[in-house]
Amino acid sequence: MNDAGVDDATRVQSRPGPAIPDTNCPVVNEYLTAFYRGDFEGARPLVTEDFSFDGPFVQVHGREEFFASAAALRPVVHGHRLVRQWRDGEHVCSIYDVDVRSPAGAGTVRMSEWHVLRDARLASATVLFDSARLRMLLPRP
Repeated sequence: MNDAGVDDATRVQSRPGPAIPDTNCPVVNEYLTAFYRGDFEGARPLVTEDFSFDGPFVQVHGREEFFASAAALRPVVHGHRLVRQWRDGEHVCSIYDVDVRSPAGAGTVRMSEWHVLRDARLASATVLFDSARLRMLLPRP
């Protein structure tokens, strides 16, 4: 009981304002699903032409430059599983596990990716992951 004689465990919580429809998380999830299946043709229209990417191995500006830089991943990524996702307006942050299989080995790499959307498409992405773990699973050039 608090000072007003109300049991804190049964207090009714105030309701938040009206829900804002979430169109950004579905776009991000469609992109992640296509990308980590190696379906770059399905992922490409979900990013803007001036898409910018910042990650441990590569920093590029431009949709075509990004997909060209990611080409080596296409045969070794075999899906992902979303662990947690947050949205704040045009910003979506996702934590997910990526399945990697190559002649060098197989395993899972946990990643975090922050997307900024513009007009229902990805305008930028920043990805963080244990680069040493991923390198162990990738074939050596």
